[in-house]
Amino acid sequence: MLGRVVRPVLRSGVRSAASGGKLAQSGLNKLGPINHVAMAVTDIEKSRSFYRDVLGADCSEVEQQPAHGVSTVFIRMGETAIELITPLGDNSPINSFLKKNKNGGLHHICIDVHDIEATLKVVRANNIRTLTPTTVIGAHGKPVIFLHPKDCNGLLLELQQL
Repeated sequence: MLGRVVRPVLRSGVRSAASGGKLAQSGLNKLGPINHVAMAVTDIEKSRSFYRDVLGADCSEVEQQPAHGVSTVFIRMGETAIELITPLGDNSPINSFLKKNKNGGLHHICIDVHDIEATLKVVRANNIRTLTPTTVIGAHGKPVIFLHPKDCNGLLLELQQL
């Protein structure tokens, strides 16, 4: 076999590269499904129209999320969804993303977890940074937290309580 050694995932936990291979107990071994893939867009109505009118998708109405500085549309696709997000106001965290990505693009992936507090303990024990010190209530009315992309292979990862 070429390349690096792959550490096995054990039933009682997950091997973490960030912790030098320490066994992480509970939390992360109880991942749920991908809840949604979020796309930052410059024109949410145009994007919603594409999915609804061209592809025939079931789209929500545009909802403003002032606490998060975004407007959202959810496009249901079986057990998962695409979330369209666009800035709401000048202080939106999406503004800096769109400055770097003029046409928009993949912003984050949201994974459901069975116990967000237990998962958060494991994440922090493995030196994975979060964007906020505690969970916040997300667009679905459930606790969420974002993991820093520099600690997640360049991916902004959202964890949401199942």
